[in-house]
Amino acid sequence: MQEKSVHFVSLGCSKNLVDSQVMLGTLNQHGYSVNQDPTESEVLIVNTCAFVEEAKKESIKTILDFGGGKKEGQILVVSGCLSQRYSTELEAEMPEIDLIVGTGEYNKIHQFLEGYKENKLGQKSFVELPKYIHTEMDPRMNTSPGYMAWLKVSEGCDRKCTFCIIPKLRGSLRSRSVESLVTEANNLVAQGVKEINVISQDLSSYGVDLDRDKNNLLSLLQALDNVEGLKWVRLFYYYPDELTDEVIAFMAQAKKICSYLDMPVQHFSDSVLKRMNRKITGEKIHERIERLRELIPNIVIRTSVIVGFPGETEEQFQTLLEGVKKAKFDHLGVFKYSDEEGTPAFKLEPKNDQATIERRFLAIYEAQEKIAETRNTDLVGKELEVLVEGAHDETDLLYKGRFYGQAPDIDGCVVINDTKDKPLKKGDFVKVKVTDRFSFDLVAELV
Repeated sequence: MQEKSVHFVSLGCSKNLVDSQVMLGTLNQHGYSVNQDPTESEVLIVNTCAFVEEAKKESIKTILDFGGGKKEGQILVVSGCLSQRYSTELEAEMPEIDLIVGTGEYNKIHQFLEGYKENKLGQKSFVELPKYIHTEMDPRMNTSPGYMAWLKVSEGCDRKCTFCIIPKLRGSLRSRSVESLVTEANNLVAQGVKEINVISQDLSSYGVDLDRDKNNLLSLLQALDNVEGLKWVRLFYYYPDELTDEVIAFMAQAKKICSYLDMPVQHFSDSVLKRMNRKITGEKIHERIERLRELIPNIVIRTSVIVGFPGETEEQFQTLLEGVKKAKFDHLGVFKYSDEEGTPAFKLEPKNDQATIERRFLAIYEAQEKIAETRNTDLVGKELEVLVEGAHDETDLLYKGRFYGQAPDIDGCVVINDTKDKPLKKGDFVKVKVTDRFSFDLVAELV
């Protein structure tokens, strides 16, 4: 077993991944190396997710897998949202865990490990009300492909959607300054990053807790648009009720801000939206979508919706389904409602049974698949600039990449099947012509 080596597993969302990267950077700064082999690592860290039931199950299974194979002298650390939510239960029921670290304490990971080794801690659980957010001064190891990085602009959320446990797991909104974020963006570019994906729990509320004259979303986008060496900036988690014409107009003429917006709508039924505590109506959502497409004709819109929310009737579900068909989103994630204790929705009645939720999930999925096929068909014959991600997963004879309208990991890819015998490098931008399409992927040849 290699001393001061760490094997790391990061579960859940990209925001959790950034926390993992800060932990790795902190440990690396104190002499720890990353080891891909868990059997030879001194420290095993699982940074968990606990957003919905499936995420909790995956987190627990991963902990059990590592705990069951733990060797003498190995230290098992569980961090992240599961730790924040269930620290007492984890400590009582999973003795194989040596350290439990909450969502606001992960920057102290080195101190906890050294204290544990020296038997000076006196406790194994470190979970407080989350107040911390990393800055450009914190070490961070970018474990994403070297050409791409996630930029977390704020932590926590004050929105209080009735189905969401995030405010209890991540605390209240804490924004970073524009200056801090631009410094980190420049640091990432110096490491070879060409694409930055801007994330938070709620991008539309960015800066409301700071001096809004200097730190607001428009100022941030203007600053990022001027970062030299950066090619793409993509925006996530922007709620439609806060989307302003000012931001849309800037996106339309920006050099580096992609014509792409992740805009979670969750539903189109006014009564369901009200029970979700969303401050918007279905009609207003459609108006925002129309305005986006009016000012940015080539905009690519991603969204997420929830099926089976407590009290969702068949009529209200049909409103959601028809809203999806009308909006014609380019990308859509459909979530099955998960009844989470500690959220207001947990107490709402009546509940939809699992069979109903599954049926509604499938109906939305099939509708979106047809929309995606149509939108991809419209791209056949067109030329696109594509970021090369390397060889295709299934064969080295093909390459894969993404155009501006495809976010990492979630939106499909461009399969390049004719490179004109030219080798392509990861991180290169190339021109391709789309020759065919699948439901969610495109097929192209090098121009």
